Amino acid sequence: MLNKFLEYLEFEKRYSPHTITSYKKDLEDFSYFFLKTESSEDISKADKKVIRNFIVELSENNISKRSINRKLSSLRSFYLFLLKIGEIKVSPTESISSLKFYAEKQTPISQEEMQVLDNAFFEQGHDVLDHCIIEVLYQTGIRKAELCGLIFENVNLGGNELKIIGKGNKERYVPISDDLSILLRSYLELRKPVEEHQSYFFVNKKGKKLTEKFVYVLVNKYLSLITSKQKRSPHILRHSFATHVLDNGAEISKVKKILGHSSLASTQVYTNANIEQLKKVFNQAHPRASKKEEL
Repeated sequence: MLNKFLEYLEFEKRYSPHTITSYKKDLEDFSYFFLKTESSEDISKADKKVIRNFIVELSENNISKRSINRKLSSLRSFYLFLLKIGEIKVSPTESISSLKFYAEKQTPISQEEMQVLDNAFFEQGHDVLDHCIIEVLYQTGIRKAELCGLIFENVNLGGNELKIIGKGNKERYVPISDDLSILLRSYLELRKPVEEHQSYFFVNKKGKKLTEKFVYVLVNKYLSLITSKQKRSPHILRHSFATHVLDNGAEISKVKKILGHSSLASTQVYTNANIEQLKKVFNQAHPRASKKEEL
């Protein structure tokens, strides 16, 4: 039944291989727990008590609440699938709530720090591929998986835009600056993909498609040169992109489209960093604030 569910995710939901792998790992973890506690491999027979016991064990093993919620979400999707095909009549995850937690506030890399890094690339002589990776992630806010999977034919340097295939194979267009377009053109002069990886825009020095691990290590290395902040990942560049463009007056609805968010709530997370700017606007614009200044 697990294989049928994974095929459903791949061919009907059209989820990415990375997402499907995550679902598979979560369900395999639960299958192992079910076999250990119930002496059965048929997780379609699980009840609410087993689901709750699974959550308790994860908590006792110091698994983060975020990770537990992700596993619970995978289970919900699996049992909804079983409901859909008529294998079960009631989902064992029904009425089981996600764990509440306060997400750790991420501090973006500052605009000044990113400028220092950009200057360093030019002043010290730079690896064009490394520079492109950093700038594409920071200037577009795309995910590392989207960067690795970027197809050559989806890069329109003449029109200054990228066609990104995001989560759920949803397409979106992301604008790029003239400077970034020039940088990418310089990379094309050096790009030498092997035959089986010709379709990918970014390839490593061996001509093969970039891996997400490679991108993470590279970003971490360069950000370590300019900041002491704990978070130095490709995602923090996405976070920094969103924060900086919002700080500089971009409309949140347009930033939502560029990031590929399905809901505005996901994008609103990045507005938290703007509180000082909002205070300043309030003090300048609100009639009561203005009266105080006149007194």
